[in-house]
Amino acid sequence: MRVAVLGAGAIGAYVGASLCRAGVDVHLIARGAHLAALRANGVRVISPRGDFTAHPHATDDPTEIGPVDYVFLGLKAHSYPSAGPLLAPLLGPETALVAGQNGIPWWYFHKLPGPYEGQRIEAVDPAGQTSAVMAPERAIGCVVYSATVIESPGVIRHLEGTRFSIGEPDGSVSQRCLRFSEAMVAGGLKCPVEARLRDDIWIKLMGNVSLNPISALTRATLVEICEYPGTRRMVELMMEETLDIATRVGSTPGISIGKRIDGARRVGHHKTSMLQDLEAGKEMELDAVVAAVVEMADITGTAAPTLRTVYAATDLLARTMATQSAGPTVRAA
Repeated sequence: MRVAVLGAGAIGAYVGASLCRAGVDVHLIARGAHLAALRANGVRVISPRGDFTAHPHATDDPTEIGPVDYVFLGLKAHSYPSAGPLLAPLLGPETALVAGQNGIPWWYFHKLPGPYEGQRIEAVDPAGQTSAVMAPERAIGCVVYSATVIESPGVIRHLEGTRFSIGEPDGSVSQRCLRFSEAMVAGGLKCPVEARLRDDIWIKLMGNVSLNPISALTRATLVEICEYPGTRRMVELMMEETLDIATRVGSTPGISIGKRIDGARRVGHHKTSMLQDLEAGKEMELDAVVAAVVEMADITGTAAPTLRTVYAATDLLARTMATQSAGPTVRAA
């Protein structure tokens, strides 16, 4: 089995190192100091489950790799439409794309029986640009329940969680899913094949769609958001609205709002990925995590007033930050 990891950051490098440990032919695509460290020393994983080092091939040029059986996408979802030049050399006729992204995936309505089958979500597939480079037929969904950070170039600290739930958009238990699952398990990870992966998407999204933007707006940690009565109530309302949308598109996430909030609170003084991106001056993952949910509210005729309000404020924050980072405009006399 040949696997390329496109976007070998914290999660991508952790997955790649685990698969390499299982004997899979792994190729990491990275850049900069991180790539240099990967080439020189391999991937060093520091984990409460035991430290290890793996030595997959690492490059910034996908043409060195050629077609593979699977591409694990470790990129943020907003990078997908522009990933075509990097992805094209990796694709053979049967190459599958394992999309380990947060939020609503571009393939969401692909082969979903019901009134919305084939519906395109503009927030994650603008003008069809994502589907043009990542055909939905290639997609294997992946919900990541693992927290990792790049401690230093080439060094990944695994904080918690080893589950990477995967599934086909049509709900089938395919051979390509089973093969990938077996390799992940052999590498020390959990990788259940779920017939109703969309339910998992919504369970994780309940937290991301509410806690992430609120953290960006308030600069607060998870425990602070969940314990302050005002923001806890905002989270409850956003989760209620998210569950309403999920139900309208045929999903039944099997978790209560109270349990979902308490789980986030127990994580403690952790900054969400959206807040970390904001503080690092990086683009926030708003489109897949929040904008797509608001768009699905429009598609399904759901009011979702709290989701819409928080999204508007966070989107304006993103626009303001982008303007500030661009600097003042200099006009000729």
